[in-house]
Amino acid sequence: MPRDGDPAMRDDDRVAPHSYTKGLHEVGAGVFAYLQPDGSWGWSNAGLVVDDDASLLVDTLFDLKLTAEMLEAMRRASPAANAIDIVVNTHANGDHCWGNQLVQYAEIVGSRRCAEEMAELPPSLLAGVMASPPEGPTGELLQRMFGRFDFSDIEIVPPTTIFDGELTLHVGETAVRLIEVGPAHTRGDIIAHLPAQRVVFTGDILFNGGHPIVWAGPVANWIAACDRIVGLGVETVVPGHGPVCDTAAVAAERDYFTFLEREVTPRAEAGLTPLETARDIDLGDYAGLSERERFVVNVAAVYRDLGHQVPSDALTMLDQMAEYGSG
Repeated sequence: MPRDGDPAMRDDDRVAPHSYTKGLHEVGAGVFAYLQPDGSWGWSNAGLVVDDDASLLVDTLFDLKLTAEMLEAMRRASPAANAIDIVVNTHANGDHCWGNQLVQYAEIVGSRRCAEEMAELPPSLLAGVMASPPEGPTGELLQRMFGRFDFSDIEIVPPTTIFDGELTLHVGETAVRLIEVGPAHTRGDIIAHLPAQRVVFTGDILFNGGHPIVWAGPVANWIAACDRIVGLGVETVVPGHGPVCDTAAVAAERDYFTFLEREVTPRAEAGLTPLETARDIDLGDYAGLSERERFVVNVAAVYRDLGHQVPSDALTMLDQMAEYGSG
């Protein structure tokens, strides 16, 4: 994980897009990825698009300190980032939007369902949980997930421009095509496609190197979203978490979900619980993915898709992740 005080990347420190170090990386003409290794819980990526004196930010970060550090790195890279014109939130999870208040004078764009979902988990609630976490494995998991972040003084700043389906924005002469692909990871997922630069920012439709997590589903929508990204013909993919990659990583995640449906369906029909099913499945090629505990949430998502009634509240899911992860 990044250490507090790690220096942001300077202009002369930029490296090839496929390296994975903290900071700003140029991945196309006027297009940058801001990366946060190791990409696990909360350590999300963001992006910057500049053209002349215009700028667009793809996502903010989990807390104010991290977002301020990112914005400073972007200002050093381009004068256009001194005043961000547009912010795009790819979805409503806090690690992609809880820094919005630092750019609240920009036009903030998100899907309608993202805007609705953003108000459902106030940062103060998570701050309270982390101040007095439950005992045992669930508390230990929460500490590993969120213990490195500061959720104090965060105010939710929702999108000021909302859309359904697709919306094309312009940053100077650069077209940024927003495509709604949710519900999948969350109810309002979008991707940001730059056709001329052949770059796509996927938000959390892609977790590169770790298990994805299906908070909303259905899984079939996530598979369709992966197919749509592969079909864009891009060269560079900036995932929501993990290193910059190409569409082979997207196809691999699509295959993960196909494997998930294939393995879960007969066990669900046989009457196993989601936790029993998760424990019974040999992860095989996916055993090396990080955040293994998420697998049981994904199993439960398939149960829901099949019409089974399974608990889906956050506390139950946390307990089951802790139990599965510790096993």
